[in-house]
Amino acid sequence: MAIFRKPGRSGQPKPTPEPTPGQVAEELAELVEELEEPTAGGPADGGPSRQVVEYEAEYRAERGRRRGATLVASIAKLIGAGSRSAAKGAAYGGRAMADQLMQAAPRIPVRNLATLRAQHPTAADADRLAALLITGASRASAALGAGVGAAAMLPVPPAMAVEIAAETLAVAAVEIKLIAELHEVYGVRAQGNVTQRASAYVAAWANRRGIDPTLLVKPAGLAAMALGAEVRQQVRKRLTRSTLRRLPSLIPLMVGAGIGATVNRRDTRKVGRQVRDDLRSRRPAAAAYWSAAAPALPGETAP
Repeated sequence: MAIFRKPGRSGQPKPTPEPTPGQVAEELAELVEELEEPTAGGPADGGPSRQVVEYEAEYRAERGRRRGATLVASIAKLIGAGSRSAAKGAAYGGRAMADQLMQAAPRIPVRNLATLRAQHPTAADADRLAALLITGASRASAALGAGVGAAAMLPVPPAMAVEIAAETLAVAAVEIKLIAELHEVYGVRAQGNVTQRASAYVAAWANRRGIDPTLLVKPAGLAAMALGAEVRQQVRKRLTRSTLRRLPSLIPLMVGAGIGATVNRRDTRKVGRQVRDDLRSRRPAAAAYWSAAAPALPGETAP
């Protein structure tokens, strides 16, 4: 979002257009993918000096925090930030957040294995690629937590309840994207249309494990699950629990920023590893899925 806005005829700044759910989802995906990139090696690896490496890491972290704060603010607008929601912010509970998440899930961009391998050509196997994805998602979640913590300059201002709800939804979206792409990495992609697959990945996020194997080849089962009260209840409980864990990030004077970043990074890394370990033990849908998604060499066409 621009800090300086062009004034209108009255001399007042023109209002910033409200973000759409699709735009917010795309920006979240960009944040994750930007933070996936490994930091350059040091002099021992033939890379730049230690000072340059440290500066690059700090620059990327600060850029991530700024983008995280902007994204949380955008999501807060979408769920009704401002004077009206400030009064009801404390009552913005798990049911409303679950509805928001289920509606937003199909918009979360998910890369297929061919795209992931092309973006990370040094990842020689599924485990190395999964490690990069988990790292990127963890950094993005940390940036979102730090952004909210930095904004908490007063002890629990009313609007911060909405900010926490927005952060919870943003981190959930990051983790759902991670889970969906881990299924791609290990060759157990869900079937069905976009909505059916998104619902399956939301349920996997709520349960902290891979999709039920019996549903991977049954789109009808995924469609039924998307409407199931049990799934929505699981999602609601997970979101409520996540919201409570993020309350310490409201501590003012930047202390909350550090707490929020640490909690988010740890939680996202944990869920990523839990799902990865579950998927590791499964048989891929196709034995040659990894080689079939190999990036094309110069002069060749993709398989």
